[in-house]
Amino acid sequence: MLRITDARTGEPADAAPARRGLTRVEAHVPRADTTGLRILLVADLLVRALELNGTPVWTVLTAPEGHAELRERASALGIRPFEDPRAGEPPLGEAQVLHVVGGPAAPEGDDEAPDGVRVEVAPVHDEVPADDESGPVHEGVEGSDPSALRLALLARPRRDPLRLDAAGLADAEKVLTHWRGAVATWATHPSSPIPDPVRQQLRAAWEDDLDVPAVLDVLRRVATSQTVPDGARFETYAYADRLLGLELTRDIGRGTPS
Repeated sequence: MLRITDARTGEPADAAPARRGLTRVEAHVPRADTTGLRILLVADLLVRALELNGTPVWTVLTAPEGHAELRERASALGIRPFEDPRAGEPPLGEAQVLHVVGGPAAPEGDDEAPDGVRVEVAPVHDEVPADDESGPVHEGVEGSDPSALRLALLARPRRDPLRLDAAGLADAEKVLTHWRGAVATWATHPSSPIPDPVRQQLRAAWEDDLDVPAVLDVLRRVATSQTVPDGARFETYAYADRLLGLELTRDIGRGTPS
């Protein structure tokens, strides 16, 4: 069961306390900048993790500024659409509410989220110079492979501030290219089930406060393991990508992987 740290109390809470009970995930995004994207991405991951456990989810986006721009950038990053809040909307018998908000160090963080579990996300500091020809860092990446930005935002714990620069984005893109090529190669081998210890490690990672960096560490170990067959590597990466949303199977059937 997914356990998430409630920033109000500092204690872990069940993300879905009632079996099959509706959980509302509400993203509170003050601006359509890279910090706002990180908040919405964490909300997207929460939805994916809950759905993998069979929990019905209702998603809501509260974004007072740059609403259309935020939705456009979120779509490019593979973040699924969130609904607009509707005045007077009944709770539909929801068993839990998760408010994904900017942390204390985030500028213009939402400190007025109503009752419910508060999931805090630290700010992102873009370090591309203003006169850089590529423009703002998130725009430059989205012009090539938006998944590189998604991976860069996933690579550090959500409560840690993230410094994002051109070198880090380039590294993320190299990792994606390598993993997609490897997955395309593994897909040509006979399929094998995910080893039980590997599946348990993946679920233990994301169910422990949505520890995505730990999920990425499991994938790195599987890629170099001497005991996991190639067919099982493929199934492992495809399974983990249901949470990560990095399109790791995208290059299957596109010719000889690089």
